[in-house]
Amino acid sequence: MTSEDTVVALATPPGRGGLGVVRLSGERAIEIATRVVRLRKPALETQRATLGEILEPASGRVLDQVVVTCFRRPHSYTAEDVVEICCHGAPVVLGHVVERCLAEGARAAEPGEFTLRAFLNGRIDLTQAEAIGDLIESRTLYQAQVAAQQMEGSVSSRLKPHKQVLLELIAKLEAGIDFAEDDVPVAGWPEITAKLDGISADLEKLVRGYDYGRLVREGLSLAIVGRPNVGKSSLFNRLLDRDRAIVTATPGTTRDLVSETAAIGGLPLRFVDTAGIRESSDEAEKLGVAKSLEAIADSSLRLLVLDSSDRWTDEDARLLARVQPLGPLVVALNKSDLPRRLTLPEISGFPLDRLGAVSEVEPKPAPTGIVSTSALTGEGIPELKEKILAAAVPARDLGMEGEFITNLRHRQLIQQSLASLAKARRAAADRTHHEMLLLDLYDALHALDSLTGATYADDILGVIFSTFCVGK
Repeated sequence: MTSEDTVVALATPPGRGGLGVVRLSGERAIEIATRVVRLRKPALETQRATLGEILEPASGRVLDQVVVTCFRRPHSYTAEDVVEICCHGAPVVLGHVVERCLAEGARAAEPGEFTLRAFLNGRIDLTQAEAIGDLIESRTLYQAQVAAQQMEGSVSSRLKPHKQVLLELIAKLEAGIDFAEDDVPVAGWPEITAKLDGISADLEKLVRGYDYGRLVREGLSLAIVGRPNVGKSSLFNRLLDRDRAIVTATPGTTRDLVSETAAIGGLPLRFVDTAGIRESSDEAEKLGVAKSLEAIADSSLRLLVLDSSDRWTDEDARLLARVQPLGPLVVALNKSDLPRRLTLPEISGFPLDRLGAVSEVEPKPAPTGIVSTSALTGEGIPELKEKILAAAVPARDLGMEGEFITNLRHRQLIQQSLASLAKARRAAADRTHHEMLLLDLYDALHALDSLTGATYADDILGVIFSTFCVGK
């Protein structure tokens, strides 16, 4: 692709709708638009909506009435001349407009090309471009809020002061080397180490927040586990706040996996309702149990459902022994609306540190992760959601908003920068010659520049923007 071309693409999702938008960007965008659309005014006004008509070429009859908006460079999404033609959302009309633009000399835009042009023209940096993709893919309001914050430049703003400190430090050391005979003042060793320690401490905070940020961006999965007829499907429906799984009084109704995504604490959580785990001679049920065991092993965490109106059974014990070693586990004592027969002493031997948050280096009182619930009345459901969230994200108190990163590429580059800063810190402690120290400082700065896109490789841009949809 070349940025000299004028490109066109449908900027709204394909399919039928009330409205659809065709976007043009490039030097000839206004010229092509005025050839394709018959305007009610003599010329397009900047950042003004103008009424126009799309004509059928052969007969000259009006095919659709449209609204055309013009954004002149650099005050546009791509920092180029941009024209957006808003039509009624009939695929045949939108396709016709795109074909007319192509016939007038435009080129079909590649996936993500509009955003790539915004990046190449300095309108946004690379972290902001990635955040646009995250915003488009967001499934919860919290995901959208985090992506919008990063789209506004929160990551770049966080790194900018550190890059400035590194630049000033590099400049001082370079000057000290180049003008040693002129007694140019150079930063002392205590000043150098203090600045390196300050940068490293803040970057490490960002890296520590990645585990939480990854969950915000990607979500996680929870398998609902239990023997037949303990109310797994009913609880599944309660957690989703809608009837998604079939519920009957007959044990073994669920024979295949049923999954749905909902938000808990802003995190997208994929709930998987599994078949009741038991020994069975029925071929279909056996296949369902096998698939359920696979889903249980693959899930991020598990919800073990027990029937509090029944006694502890050998099947419950075997199921607990199977799921407990797999990771974070929450237990729901369901059917609390019925007389209780399952007593806590019978399950008090559970290693409770496995029933809630993952244990950390410093021992802390672990939450029990045991909640009494009623899928029928809704009792205990809010508390169960809190326990699930605590098991999923044991350390989500990250202080100020924005103290985490959500992208693996960002974490890797920040870790590279930290490794170079650590080398520079050791070199400073050993009073190593400034030339050697500078090599590490340049490496640390280069990693941060690669994160925001101040320096970049074409293959990195190809990977990032190829994931965008056409028209964005």
